[in-house]
Amino acid sequence: MTEVISVRFRGGCKNYYFDPCGHQVKMGDQVIVETSAGVEFATCTEGNHEVEDAAIVKPLSPMLRMATDNDRRTVEQNKKRESEAFDICEKKIAAHGLEMKLVNVSASFDGNKIVFYFTADGRVDFRELVRDLAGVFRARIELRQIGVRDEAKMIGGLGICGRPFCCSQFLDGFLPVSIKMAKTQNLSLNPAKISGTCGRLMCCLKYEQNVYEDAAKRMPKVESFVQTPDGPGNVKSVDLLRETVKVSLDSAPEPLKCYHGCEICVLRNGKGSREGIAIPERPARYVEETEEEALESPSFTTPFYMDTKLEEAPTREKIGAPGSGESKPRRRHRGGRRRGGSKSADGAEQPKAEAKRPEQKESKPRPPKQEPKPAQPKPAEGQAASGGEGETKRRRRPHHRGGRRRNKGGGEGGSSAPKSE
Repeated sequence: MTEVISVRFRGGCKNYYFDPCGHQVKMGDQVIVETSAGVEFATCTEGNHEVEDAAIVKPLSPMLRMATDNDRRTVEQNKKRESEAFDICEKKIAAHGLEMKLVNVSASFDGNKIVFYFTADGRVDFRELVRDLAGVFRARIELRQIGVRDEAKMIGGLGICGRPFCCSQFLDGFLPVSIKMAKTQNLSLNPAKISGTCGRLMCCLKYEQNVYEDAAKRMPKVESFVQTPDGPGNVKSVDLLRETVKVSLDSAPEPLKCYHGCEICVLRNGKGSREGIAIPERPARYVEETEEEALESPSFTTPFYMDTKLEEAPTREKIGAPGSGESKPRRRHRGGRRRGGSKSADGAEQPKAEAKRPEQKESKPRPPKQEPKPAQPKPAEGQAASGGEGETKRRRRPHHRGGRRRNKGGGEGGSSAPKSE
């Protein structure tokens, strides 16, 4: 492990390691360091810390001292000198008739070197321009040709997303970007929509490429032959982010039906012939719980995968589906009568109801018998007397649930004859 500090130079995004040489530096401090190009002014981005020996390039350049007020005034003077050099260089380029565009000017901290950055379509002979600039500034002059992406990094600006350029904010280096990335992410191939301000493909296409490549391995290609819960068909479009496909079924080509990737079975990936392809049974459909199943299940919102066919589902046997061998029990209403009635059209009692009543009588305990009382004849005419020496009149029992029929076994308007026990 080696103790280092991380610094960043003006206008750069990359951090460099330097040997603190015993100084305690904090983030934000301005320091003077020694580089291969000479003494430079830099800002600390991370204080004293240790890194692996393999992460640094030896020998490590040292930090000379903490920046003073004189060093800061020198930096301000160099900025004014750079601005003047930019205007003078543009006039010289126009005077020599060179096809080049000046981008930026950078002066060293000690003022002994000035670097001019420019862009051009091809090679430019700028030897005469270098002699003129050296005679004006009395310093070492260097002209460096850069690309359009470096130009955008130096100048900066706002992208189509509304944020500053990634290259001028945090990117250490430029990432390789290809048009294949835009195709994988199903983006429009219009150059105006996938190109940055520099005119090259946007660097942000690289950020999500790994996610799309991983999803593309799990999803079928367009025009693949697949088996769905509704029958076989061909894939017409693929949504990699949602991992869904739109399929044109053989039985109903229009409209296209959407399926999740786990609902389909790929029989042929990509274009080709269907000859010799065996079509398996339809896979299970991704469904949600029904209302009755949600009440029985401890989870009310979690969907599930049906492992069997719909006709063999155990839930249908519970509710008495046709062909399951069980019938759904009928509900008893409060009146004690089953749905559908227990009487026939002429008012006679149905045999099913007649058979149930004795069972109900036997199941209930009878009260203790009382002493029989002699029956007294009623004076009313047309009424049969309940006579007989051994005949007794049954005491009327209190009303109970279910009720008892009157005039059972008696004649018209007559009282019911007592049962012989």
